[in-house]
Amino acid sequence: MKKQLFLLGFAICSITMVGQTEKKESWYFKVAGSYFTQTAATEFPTVGGNAALNKVYVGGKLVSEESVTGSFGEGFRSGAAVGYRFNTRLGAEMGINYYSSADKTMSQTTTDVIFISGGRPVYNFKSVGQISAFDLAPALVLFLGEQNGFEPYTKVGVLVPVYGDLEITTDAIAPTGVANPATVAIHSVDKVKPNPTVGFMAVLGTSYKLGKNISAFAELEYRNFTVHGKSKETTEFTMNGQNALAGRTEAQIHTNYVNRLDVNSNNAATNPNGLNSTKPMDELSSYVGISGLGLTLGLKYSL
Repeated sequence: MKKQLFLLGFAICSITMVGQTEKKESWYFKVAGSYFTQTAATEFPTVGGNAALNKVYVGGKLVSEESVTGSFGEGFRSGAAVGYRFNTRLGAEMGINYYSSADKTMSQTTTDVIFISGGRPVYNFKSVGQISAFDLAPALVLFLGEQNGFEPYTKVGVLVPVYGDLEITTDAIAPTGVANPATVAIHSVDKVKPNPTVGFMAVLGTSYKLGKNISAFAELEYRNFTVHGKSKETTEFTMNGQNALAGRTEAQIHTNYVNRLDVNSNNAATNPNGLNSTKPMDELSSYVGISGLGLTLGLKYSL
């Protein structure tokens, strides 16, 4: 009798477990838009030899100075994803996204007079960075069960940028070194290409059925990764509105980022022979962060 009750109980438990993991294989497709806010601010890297500082001079005297910090994690994203549910609880997704960050001031100097300090001219300039990138986002999805049309889920995965750059726009009123004209308006655009990198994402979301195959969904997503510079190219350079890029040297237009500078590097600070202007300049590599918390809204179509 006890043996029969045990077998009956085992059978009931087995039926319950099978019911809970009942197969529900299906494909689904998602389109969405997101807005992210930055979650961690770090000091920006040096821009064109200028440290990540906001300096203000009055009458040739420094009156204020502060570090410029931030993250390129703030911005808008649009994307699409294809997913497959292995059963009622477990699935996998592959997303492709386009991300455009908000503009971030990376370095700035404001002065009422142009003067020489430490052998270098001090003049008005502002450098603003902006990141745009396409990324792939493979992830595992854990569905938590549907009730009253709502189906909450969690998702963890990685972010793999496949194309993008950091665009740094600098506007300056710089000295010419002669009396007339004494200053020139300079506008330049530099594009920094990254080394390959991988980031992390974690998502908490829910979908709501609008129809047999259509659902709306909302997700709260945390994402974090850093971008390591590989090279830099000046794509625009104007003086008083006139194109002056052709007058720049190879070293002024192109930069290779390296982990170490020594006597063999093409950098005047370490090479005893000085800078070879016919070759790209070598500079120390730096990192920028893309850390953000975002809200995603979209539609899901299930087959």
